[in-house]
Amino acid sequence: MAEENGEEISGGFSMDSTESRWVFHEDDDDEDVSDIEEYDADLRLRGRTTVVDSEDEDNLEQKLIRTGPRIDSFDVEALDVPGAPRNDYEDISVGKKIVLAFQTLGVVFGDVGTSPLYTFSVMFRKAPIDENEDILGALSLVLYTLILIPLLKYVLVVMWANDNGEGGTFALYSLICRHAKVSLLPNQLASDTRISSFRLKVPSPELERSLKIKDRLEGSLTLKKTLLIIVLAGTSMVIANGVVTPAMSVLSSVGGLKVGIDAIKQDEVVMISVACLIVLFSVQKFGTSKVGLAVGPALFIWFCSLAGIGIYNLVKYDRSVLKAFNPMHIYYFFKRNSTKAWYSLGGCLLCATGSEAMFADLCYFSVRSVQLTFIFLVLPCLLLGYLGQAAYLMENHADVGQAFYSSVPSGAFWPTFLIANIAALIASRAMTTATFSCIKQSTALGCFPRLKIIHTSRKFMGQIYIPVLNWFLLAMSLVLVCSISSIDEIGNAYGIAELGVMMTTTVLLTVVMLLIWQIHIIIVLCFAVVFLGLELTFFSSVLWSVADGSWIILVFSVIMFLIMYVWNYGSNLKYETEVKQKLSMDLMRELGSNLGTIRAPGIGLLYNELVKGIPAILGHFLTTLPAIHSMIIFVSIKYVPVPVVPQSERFLFRRVCLKSYHIFRCIARYGYKDVRKENHQTFEQMLIESLEKFIRREAQERSLESDRDEDVDSEDEYSGSRVLIAPNGSVYSLGVPLLAGFKDTSNTSVLEAGTSEVLSRTTSDSSVFDAEQSLERELSFIHKAKESGVVYLLGHGDIRARKDSWFIKKLVINYFYAFLRKNCRRGITTLSVPHSNLMQVSMTYMV
Repeated sequence: MAEENGEEISGGFSMDSTESRWVFHEDDDDEDVSDIEEYDADLRLRGRTTVVDSEDEDNLEQKLIRTGPRIDSFDVEALDVPGAPRNDYEDISVGKKIVLAFQTLGVVFGDVGTSPLYTFSVMFRKAPIDENEDILGALSLVLYTLILIPLLKYVLVVMWANDNGEGGTFALYSLICRHAKVSLLPNQLASDTRISSFRLKVPSPELERSLKIKDRLEGSLTLKKTLLIIVLAGTSMVIANGVVTPAMSVLSSVGGLKVGIDAIKQDEVVMISVACLIVLFSVQKFGTSKVGLAVGPALFIWFCSLAGIGIYNLVKYDRSVLKAFNPMHIYYFFKRNSTKAWYSLGGCLLCATGSEAMFADLCYFSVRSVQLTFIFLVLPCLLLGYLGQAAYLMENHADVGQAFYSSVPSGAFWPTFLIANIAALIASRAMTTATFSCIKQSTALGCFPRLKIIHTSRKFMGQIYIPVLNWFLLAMSLVLVCSISSIDEIGNAYGIAELGVMMTTTVLLTVVMLLIWQIHIIIVLCFAVVFLGLELTFFSSVLWSVADGSWIILVFSVIMFLIMYVWNYGSNLKYETEVKQKLSMDLMRELGSNLGTIRAPGIGLLYNELVKGIPAILGHFLTTLPAIHSMIIFVSIKYVPVPVVPQSERFLFRRVCLKSYHIFRCIARYGYKDVRKENHQTFEQMLIESLEKFIRREAQERSLESDRDEDVDSEDEYSGSRVLIAPNGSVYSLGVPLLAGFKDTSNTSVLEAGTSEVLSRTTSDSSVFDAEQSLERELSFIHKAKESGVVYLLGHGDIRARKDSWFIKKLVINYFYAFLRKNCRRGITTLSVPHSNLMQVSMTYMV
């Protein structure tokens, strides 16, 4: 059986069948595929080939060469896809670009914009000021940290590694998964690589180095697991950021009360901060779009205030701080302070916090708008803000504990305090939303238990709310603020979380440079050495102070990492076990078209996670129920490593067994940013419509196969009518069937799981007429089955460790994974199916 013995070829360019393979090769000729006559002549020279894709950018043609008798119908059906979606931000006017850049302030730059509230205060607590030269050294450190990490690394380099407009750790991971099969879950199909949003306009991976890296990644289980562990570790740090950012931003902004009101004590500041955090997380469910009109202007005022206060302090106090642009002052700072200067690196890093949030929140805006806003507004205002604080401290060493608020002119203190608190709340909201998006991505890629997700905006699909996670983040933030009320300790925890994400991004981007971008090795090494070395230096500083209380955030990150790893490990074991125990085709043939029971009118949608083969849960339904539906569709909800799957490419179908069995397989593909809001009626309607299209295509293929045989007999196989230009511009040769078949002298259709139905060749006009009647009968059968009702057959497969398994495996599978699976959200819940339309059967696998 081809399905059970088949193996998908590395690279995603071959079909998963050992009995026949269709392989792609690229045509080096720069011919115009729209010229039918030239293409027709080329077909005669080359033989039986089919153009399946044409990239407009590099004008290369990919041909599908038939090397065997059969082909997987899923893979061929996936060829008929529309072109890659246009970028919504292309070809817009300059005015709209300016408006778009202005809107990025509230969503993207809130976190990095509030860093002047606490950076110098934390730095100079760890390295006290002895003389003005220390201020110049610390300022120089801050200036060049801002230039190196947010500007050079993120804005100018990392932003371009977006996944069709999506940023973040899992976006980078999905980008790598699409160019090399590094995902541990064995449910990839070659058809996934031809989703329109799957393809990227990047250089073709022909370079020897890229191919070697690709083969090494795909062939090494150790490298796959290492890459996954890096991604999960980075993701756990992102979630930790969702805890620390609100705590740090709110506590530091409210702390300004101690400057404005002398009677305010630290305990009172903590209580006010707790109240602000409760309000902040309570209104999170209303979504960013509800307060979006006030977000952009508020942050714009905040950045203008930073610049204005900075210029005021430069003019009033000491313009000599401009000398800090000379990097030699960093050397002098470390020479005088040595160990203390190294301790202060953890505080210095706080000026770059929010850099990863800029990348994670990229889904709302274009790369260019983020770059323009940062370079021409955010960065100058931040630099002026830090220069002004340093100028003030040159004459007021004693005010270092509240460097920002102390440097604010007395007449502008309360307006600045108000706008600072608003900016801190906005920054916290943006980071929490980014955490929600990260969890959704990890859930879609099988690395986090399913949770209830509420979409708060119809306009921006990335704006989501996860209730359970929201209250969990609130509880952890309150624990952090109440147990570690010191800005120094929370700042150290902030540095740990931020650096963990930064180092993960550096490692993943290095892989992207080698595998996808194919940049010169010297440039890649320079990037990796400079930024990874810089981040490891910062990380060594914050880890040295981890015993002061910031260890709480490390424990939290480890817990989140274990949850994700256990879920991924258990899911992989469950899927592999289901693949091994799937039903054989021999058994299905023995049961006959009635499946050994009574076929009652109606459609049964049997949900399972298998993308290939007949799930074992079907056997339980057959032995448990007195009757089974007249039409059965195996439905598998599958998330592919792309942000969005177009609606026209949502469903893939294949016929299972003979036509008289009326059994089909359907894979419903979703991207990790797709919104699954359809109810069960809408889902059923889209599914039935897609099934009808599949059946019509199948009938069309029969006709084309018959015409091809007649053309071969007349030695006119490649006539002008044999070329078809699809609406999306793709060129197809009708000399090769869309769904492959082979001759059957007995005129009996034989079908194996995982392959197309074997089509009998017709040799007369009467057989064509019979085929049309057969098509109409089958479509009529589908309509009658739909009218009889649709029932959802749910098979809940649980796993248990065998008795002879290791103790740790029993602990992980029987308790931890079982607990997560029991409390996670069921996949069918999204469709809101009435209980009267549900039938459930449970099954336990021993692993």
